[in-house]
Amino acid sequence: MKLSNIISKPENNLREVISILNTGGMRIVAVVDESFKLLGIVTDGDIRRALLENRDMNTNVLEIMNPKPLTAQLTESKESILEKMHQENILAIPIINSDGVLSGLETIHEILQKPKIDNPIILMAGGLGKRLLPLTEDTPKPLLKVGTEPILETLIKRLSDFGFYNFYISTHYKSEMFKDYFKDGSDWEVNIDYIDEKEPLGTAGVLTLLPKNFSDLPLILMNGDLVTDLRFDSLLDNHNLANSKMTVCVVEYDFQVPYGVVEAEKSKVKRIIEKPTHKFFVNAGIYVIDPEVPGQLSESSYLDMTDLLERRINLEDGINVFPLYEKWLDIGRLSELEKAKQANGKDV
Repeated sequence: MKLSNIISKPENNLREVISILNTGGMRIVAVVDESFKLLGIVTDGDIRRALLENRDMNTNVLEIMNPKPLTAQLTESKESILEKMHQENILAIPIINSDGVLSGLETIHEILQKPKIDNPIILMAGGLGKRLLPLTEDTPKPLLKVGTEPILETLIKRLSDFGFYNFYISTHYKSEMFKDYFKDGSDWEVNIDYIDEKEPLGTAGVLTLLPKNFSDLPLILMNGDLVTDLRFDSLLDNHNLANSKMTVCVVEYDFQVPYGVVEAEKSKVKRIIEKPTHKFFVNAGIYVIDPEVPGQLSESSYLDMTDLLERRINLEDGINVFPLYEKWLDIGRLSELEKAKQANGKDV
C-alpha cells in the first residue's frame, strides 16, 4: 500500500475525498498539511454520515474529518497497535512520529489474516425481467452479460472478494439456467445453494421460505441484477453497530424540475425558483436482516419488501439506513443495461 494513495490535502472537497477513498481501497483517508503533519482522518463512515446530512459535494474535507483520531507511534509494537484497534473497534490506525508527521498506516487486515465471513448472502434472481424484453425471452436478467460475464457472476465475485462464501440464489423464471451455470459454486471457491419459488412470492417472499434455524447471523439480501462497487464489509460493520434488526441501503437520486417553480401565498407570488433540483434517497435493493426477522414471517407467503419495511418503521429499533456513494446501477431497463456496458468498455 502506497501511503500517497490515501492522502488528502486540507483544501480538498467531499467529492475528491470520495475519489481518494475509492482509489486507495483502505477505507480511510489521511488529511495532512504541506509538512505531512496529520490534521485528521476521514473514514468510510464519516462520508456516509455526511451524505445523510445532505452535505454538498463541495464541502471542505476539514468540515467532515475527525480532527483527533486515534494514532500510534512509530515505536509501538504490532501487538500494542492491535490492542488499540480492538479496544476502540476500529479497522485502521495512522502511524505518526514524535512531530505528528504521518509515517504509515496499520490495518487490522494486515496484522491478522482476513477471516472468511460466515453471514449468508441471498441473491434474488427469480424475476421475469419483462422490461428487458426481448433480451430476457431466453435469458433471465441476472444472467445477461455486462462485459464478458453475467451480472450475477460479477456480483458473486465482488462479494467473495470480501470473504463471503455462503450463497443462496432465489430462483423462479428459468431456474435451471442458474443451476447449470453456477452449479455448487466451487468454480468460484464459494458454496451456492438454491431456493426455488414455485410461484412468485414478491420481492421479499424468499424470506418466508427460510427454515427457522437458517442462520444465527445477519443475512444480506439483495437483488441479483445490480452492478455495484459497494464495500460489503462496511455495510455489515455498520449494521452490526446499529441498534436495528434491519438495514436498508439507499442511493441519492436527483430530480430537476424543467420549469421555473412559482411559490405563492394568498394569490401573491412569494418566490420564483428556476429549475430547482430535488434530492431523495431511493431504495438500492440491498438489505441486512437479523436472523429473528424471517422467523417472524408467515411460511411460504407473498411478501413485498416495501410491506416488510413498512411493518418495521414504527418499531422501537426502526430501520437502519446505509447510504451508498459507490457505483450502483439497477439493471431494470435497457438504458441501465446500456449504461453498465458502456461503463465496462462495451457497447450494447
